[in-house]
Amino acid sequence: MLLDSTHADRAATDSAGGPAPDTLLSVRGLRVSVVNGSELVHGLDFDVPTGSAVGLVGESGSGKTLTCRAVLGVLPAGVEVTGGEVRLRGTDLNGVPAAEWTRLRGTDLAAVFQDPASYLNPSITVGSQLAEVLRVKMALARKAARYRAVELLAAMGLHRPEHVYTQYPFELSGGMLQRVLIAVAIAAEPELLIADEATTALDVTVQAEVLELLARLRIGRGLTLIVVSHDLAVIAQVCDTVHVFRAGQIVESGPTRHVLRHPGHPYTRELIENHERFGVDRVRRRRSAS
Repeated sequence: MLLDSTHADRAATDSAGGPAPDTLLSVRGLRVSVVNGSELVHGLDFDVPTGSAVGLVGESGSGKTLTCRAVLGVLPAGVEVTGGEVRLRGTDLNGVPAAEWTRLRGTDLAAVFQDPASYLNPSITVGSQLAEVLRVKMALARKAARYRAVELLAAMGLHRPEHVYTQYPFELSGGMLQRVLIAVAIAAEPELLIADEATTALDVTVQAEVLELLARLRIGRGLTLIVVSHDLAVIAQVCDTVHVFRAGQIVESGPTRHVLRHPGHPYTRELIENHERFGVDRVRRRRSAS
């Protein structure tokens, strides 16, 4: 599915300056370090326009996930933000009290990660876990929460959603679990969804289905997406704009279409050359046909 690149073109201009009026997330000078130790992320600047899909790509250890965890306020123990700003709708998230983070996560921004089973309680049905989010975040009564949960499972493309509601995580495939986790993430209607390697563990067919689901949610529900991946084909399928990460820095940014066709940095060219040719060539042909 080809996505509109209007937002991407705007996001790619003058990233070092102030955020554009329609910017949802603005990152300026972000630095992340080990406590009393080395710096891991070195002064990042980028914007995420409202309604856009922005990709962060690079090899493992390049700083993509640490950047997203800084945005979410969930950096691992021993790691901290040591400089810069992360602004959501103009509000600096650095230093936000814990109680405010509890409100923000789920209602303003949310995330899905690589291993959905590890984020679901194995002893509770997936429907009950989804309904609990709706009761807590949306203040729905028990019956209304169950009804809405089934609706969400159906919207995720899960067959027989009433039955899925009653199942435990171990009874579902990886692709089904990822759809459930996406339903949990968007249950409280956040503006920003971060998908961090959300399709890495899935087979090619299921991966394509989940990426298509994210694209539909973006258009149908007005979600803004940050998609984190080491796979350029994933970024190309979903994202308007891409930021290429290497060693805690952004070495190249721009509309995904342009970066794939005309990579300017040697590292970006290396990523493309090392990528499985079928995936990259397929995306290039698809985008050329547009």
